Amino acid sequence: MGNSLTKRIVIVDDHPIMKKGLANTMEAEPGFEVVAQFDNAEDLINQIEPLNPDLIIADVSLPGMNGIEMVKNLVFQNPDLKILMVSRHEESLYAERALKAGAKGYVMKFENSEVLMKAVYKVLRGGIFVSEEISEKLLLSAMTGKPTSMDSLVDVLSDRELEVFELIGRGRSSNEIAEQLHLAVKTIETYRSRIKDKLNYKNSTELVYQAVKWVGSSEKY
Repeated sequence: MGNSLTKRIVIVDDHPIMKKGLANTMEAEPGFEVVAQFDNAEDLINQIEPLNPDLIIADVSLPGMNGIEMVKNLVFQNPDLKILMVSRHEESLYAERALKAGAKGYVMKFENSEVLMKAVYKVLRGGIFVSEEISEKLLLSAMTGKPTSMDSLVDVLSDRELEVFELIGRGRSSNEIAEQLHLAVKTIETYRSRIKDKLNYKNSTELVYQAVKWVGSSEKY
């Protein structure tokens, strides 16, 4: 059992190697204790109360409820909860949406442990952590009133629809997307249809073209 100064950490990631790596990094830090690890959002939401975490580190892509929807649920229950998103998804596509949901930071998975720990300590101190590039982009948007990528057409998409839209833009087939998100191919086809309707695209060809274009433009930031 940790003492009263020990920081209680909860990790949510469905990739065993990534989850183990995060746990090892956290527990190598003096005064940190990983009190629980989860593969999905639903289990965390159902079991969070007795855990009383100081920080939750979570992936965006999770089976079932995704990470951003999980953040919305958790922050609704406890607005003071500190959540750091650690994801393979491009920061320019998801950081702003994660922050709007209530997360306190966003780190790409390929970043080294020094960047991760910098984010962890900043969030624990009550700060917000994103890369300098994204921070400048958000500041510029606030100063000029110019819409950011998250204020564009994709704002009409749900978090899961946005995730599917991004993967389409990266050239993934419905089968590949279904495997990656742990969903049925039929479900992915339904998402594709919804995205096409919401964004008023004429057909699947236009959907793919616009998705590729959007991903490309977002990664220029």
